[in-house]
Amino acid sequence: MKVVLHERIDGLGGRGDIVEVSDGYARNSLIPKGLAQQATEGVTAQAEAMKRAWQLRNAKERESAEELAKVLVSKTIVITARASGEGKLFGSVSASDITDAVKEQTSVELDRKMIELDEAIRTVGTRSVMVKPHSDVAFPLSVDVTAS
Repeated sequence: MKVVLHERIDGLGGRGDIVEVSDGYARNSLIPKGLAQQATEGVTAQAEAMKRAWQLRNAKERESAEELAKVLVSKTIVITARASGEGKLFGSVSASDITDAVKEQTSVELDRKMIELDEAIRTVGTRSVMVKPHSDVAFPLSVDVTAS
């Protein structure tokens, strides 16, 4: 059965793609969950229009993410936190703390989900944190944690 995907499904396709799946998978999983719709002539035309609109929106979002990268890649974000004499923090610096510091120091608003931290920062020092504002754009952000 041919279906038009409403969302990206790993191993199957992206939003607006027309894919061939087994009848059972379409009827029992994709269509009831609202992830796909059976591909008819009208739905196919609508899917193509939806895909073009998504590509335009995606291009604009990528452009703004690249501009954001140009602004932030050269900056060093300074975060002051309470720390012991050995340089260990009382607590930690999380992605939310980094987004707050970026907004305060550069007037750029980031979503905490854009910042990729394997674990919270628990020591004083400078480190590079990856920021991913778009699926195709990622850049390092220099974060300097100092003791107060």
